Amino acid sequence: MPTYTILSTAVESTTEEKNSEFITFLHPVTSREEAMVWVEVYRKQYPDAAHVCWAYVIGNTRQPLTQAFSDDGEPSGTAGKPMLHVLTERDVGNSLAVVVRYFGGVKLGAGGLVRAYSGAVSQAVNAAVLVAVTPKVECIVSVDFAREAKVRHLVNQFQGEILAVDYAAQVSLQIRLEEAQLDAFSVQVVNETAGTAIVKLNFF
Repeated sequence: MPTYTILSTAVESTTEEKNSEFITFLHPVTSREEAMVWVEVYRKQYPDAAHVCWAYVIGNTRQPLTQAFSDDGEPSGTAGKPMLHVLTERDVGNSLAVVVRYFGGVKLGAGGLVRAYSGAVSQAVNAAVLVAVTPKVECIVSVDFAREAKVRHLVNQFQGEILAVDYAAQVSLQIRLEEAQLDAFSVQVVNETAGTAIVKLNFF
């Protein structure tokens, strides 16, 4: 999985469309549960709002771990889905967008709603700070004592990190490195240790 971007800090912005006010909040989130907590915060904070629509995407927007949206009473497909579309198209991973709407007395129509909700989130994203994330994995390398130094050298070569070392019948090194490097690292470890080392993913 290549490097992707995620939302760094929360953002708030306000837009207006034909007297309707759209208050937009972007929040960094890492799970559905966290996203839903924030949605409830805004429902309670704006109890008199006409709608509190939301969308979130967790992980890489190109290969999300999970994503969802809600129109909260707006016509189907006119609020949450356009909001999610902005998050994915702008590569705003690990993010929740909440748009609080106060109705201004003029109906916007389906097309107008899509433009209004998309525009509200786009404006907030324009002010957002995104950070690049490179996916990493952890693995355990078990090797005899004589070849520990070779494994340590390879970890440095692949710009990995040794998290823990356990000395028992063999040496077990817990290693974190970029996901994209794992296959090449594993091949090198086996080659450099004459096939005596065992590399396995660290599931936790």
